Amino acid sequence: MDFIDEKDRTRVLLEEKKSSRRSALLLGGAALAGMALSRTKAFAQASTTVTDNDILNFALNLEFLEGQFYTLATTGNALDQIGISTKGGDGTAGGTVTVKTNPMVPFQDPLLKQLAMEIAMDEQNHVKFLQSALSTSAVAQPNIDLMNSFNTLAQAAGLGASFDPFASETNFLLGAFIFEDVGVTAYQGAAGLISSKTYLDKAVGIHNVEAYHAAAIRTRIFQAGPGAQAISQAIAATRAKLDGTGTDDVGVGITNGAATIVDNDANGMTYARTTRQVLSIVYGGGAAGTGGVFYPNAMNGTIR
Repeated sequence: MDFIDEKDRTRVLLEEKKSSRRSALLLGGAALAGMALSRTKAFAQASTTVTDNDILNFALNLEFLEGQFYTLATTGNALDQIGISTKGGDGTAGGTVTVKTNPMVPFQDPLLKQLAMEIAMDEQNHVKFLQSALSTSAVAQPNIDLMNSFNTLAQAAGLGASFDPFASETNFLLGAFIFEDVGVTAYQGAAGLISSKTYLDKAVGIHNVEAYHAAAIRTRIFQAGPGAQAISQAIAATRAKLDGTGTDDVGVGITNGAATIVDNDANGMTYARTTRQVLSIVYGGGAAGTGGVFYPNAMNGTIR
């Protein structure tokens, strides 16, 4: 199903839900804020036992997801099929990837294809760098779902029963939109937990590249027009709902006469998410340690 073919229906649906969403956020604001605070406190209490390797492995799980998505979208092949190991540093076998047959996106715009290929290469390099930095401590790729996951999130966002991010260029952009903003907020949130200045420097470097990716994807969604923008707003609202805040995400569009290509707060700063909040998004609300959506059997490592 290509959402853009139904952009008028989607735009009407979002307008119908706008007033009820505002009311729900107002009524549930205090509860959501309390939930977010309790999650932050819980992680702060547990973080004393979390090592730099644990944090880097958490990042590696996310990079496996992004690396698989972009590599499949641009080549039709998975990481291990192009020579990038998904095994753990101890030799543990990597997990499976659930994806449609022939997932390569039918790119028509050569510039967008070049951008997608560049992002794919960056994500592949992130995987390889983290594996090298972690050495024998690197976790194997967990099972990853790039098919049922999108269908589940489409329903959660009120956009229909199914969504194929590989079906068209615009669908690809919207699929990429889900990952990039989450990656940026994940690295932002993890930065303060890393004790090694060497690792922190590298993590910030990856964070910056993810931010470049996010800005490029969001710019293309803005250029795609009102239909794509409306869908991005529904996705952003769903992410914010899943992480327990309801407010820490901005879709692509126009607010107060200016574009919202950059996903940032009132101070012009990147949103930060705790690992618990990131897990809630990529698990689609599934329980920690159990997983769901993109990681049907949870991530690998200590932070899962």
